[in-house]
Amino acid sequence: MSLNLPIQVTTQRVELPVLADAGVILDIRREDLIHPIISGNKYRKLKYNLLEARSRGCDTLLTFGGAYSNHIAATARVGKEQNFKTVGVIRGEELAGQEALNPTLSIASGNGMTLHFISRKEYRQKDEPGFLASLQQHFGDFYMLPEGGTNILAVKGCEEILAGSDREYNYICCSAGTGGTLAGLINSAHKHQQVIGFPALKGSFLKKDICNFARNQNWSLEENYHFGGYAKVTEELIHFINDFREKTGIPLDPVYTGKMIYGILDKARRGHFSPGSRILAIHTGGLQGIAGMNEKLMKKNLPTLCL
Repeated sequence: MSLNLPIQVTTQRVELPVLADAGVILDIRREDLIHPIISGNKYRKLKYNLLEARSRGCDTLLTFGGAYSNHIAATARVGKEQNFKTVGVIRGEELAGQEALNPTLSIASGNGMTLHFISRKEYRQKDEPGFLASLQQHFGDFYMLPEGGTNILAVKGCEEILAGSDREYNYICCSAGTGGTLAGLINSAHKHQQVIGFPALKGSFLKKDICNFARNQNWSLEENYHFGGYAKVTEELIHFINDFREKTGIPLDPVYTGKMIYGILDKARRGHFSPGSRILAIHTGGLQGIAGMNEKLMKKNLPTLCL
């Protein structure tokens, strides 16, 4: 991976009866194919932040996340490939010593990341100056990446997802966690395009976060497809993701893209998109999280996702 070279991405057409019946075209931008670990929006968010870290002379990246965070795994891997030391401040002190049992944390530690486990109470202080100062005393100087990787440089990277040839689409759809990727798409979309975000979390706070970075008004949030909240899944969603992969060959993660694609197809079925509409859905990666999700599903005696 080079931060200075353009990357090639694939756009894949989805052929399903529900789309044919609705008279709409759905293409998926396969950002998940950028890199096995530093995939999708994580590559985009890290690109300019790493250049900034280098310009400041920082050799250590420090960031925050939960036990199954795509951002934690991606930061660890990009650090290894780009010669940065990495520190992950992990929510949940009970996870200390359990790295080998958690696929995401195993990826992170295997790529050289120092994992620093803290309580959930401490984690809520992650943006406070005093807490950050204590981390600096412990780990020395570092370049801080926020939880999920979203900041103004991350949004700049996500603005590069769309190309000039994408003006043919009427709708740009993307899942949303912290809102940085969606903000980048909003900023780079053409005036005639509507950007639709599919939040993975419950709650209305995301709109405010997006407004901190979005420069245009051509967007909306579809908040009915979170399946209970962040990292929550149902048997219906699991069966949908497995069926979609079998029919299209496209793997989806259960936290973000699976819920978005479910929502798009449901909206098509309900006639939300006018016949003739062209939709571009952004696959933001996150497939490394499937292994960890399957472990949780097996413990609950629920069906698992195809790997």
